[in-house]
Amino acid sequence: MRLPATDDGTVSVVPANEASWDDLQAVFGPRGDAARCQCQWFKYRRSDWRSVPVEVRADQLREQTACGDPEAGRTSGLVAYLDGEPAGWCAVEPRIEYPRLQGARIPWTGRDEDRADPAVWAVTCFVTRAGFRRRGVSRALARAAVAFARDRGARAVEGYPVVVEPGVEMACGELFVGTRTVFADAGFSEVSRPTPRRAVMRVDLAT
Repeated sequence: MRLPATDDGTVSVVPANEASWDDLQAVFGPRGDAARCQCQWFKYRRSDWRSVPVEVRADQLREQTACGDPEAGRTSGLVAYLDGEPAGWCAVEPRIEYPRLQGARIPWTGRDEDRADPAVWAVTCFVTRAGFRRRGVSRALARAAVAFARDRGARAVEGYPVVVEPGVEMACGELFVGTRTVFADAGFSEVSRPTPRRAVMRVDLAT
């Protein structure tokens, strides 16, 4: 998938199994929240999270993504390149693959949803590499995530972004779930607002 990003570059988005492990780790960086999490936050229930070492989280992500194996039968996300350099990551899988979502309040407040529906996918995480931010990487990933899920049989895709208020500073760690505008630009519509700072966004796909 190739998607236009900015006036001065082009974002290419590929399934994670078509990217190298080194490229994905370059996106996460050697320190900080992404390096520590290894995109496993939603893979564990809250009570289990702290007991899992970073090395184990990395091993699990490597298995989930099948990085470096273009023939893999499945993968768990997308890697973005900006002008050929690894620049971003997006996690997208069937919603049932994320145990933390099953017990969380955010996805379900005010909604009558089948939590075990395998045809509903979820975009849970964005990481943009230091030095590549504010250049359209997250938006390209969000759009690509919809196409990626549709091609694999999804009937709907959801996200659970933060709502950024004008003039309110937010830490980078709060933005890993994406922002409302990133999802809206990719065709998602708000279906609920469980809290003043968190929205549920969804796009229903034609079957």
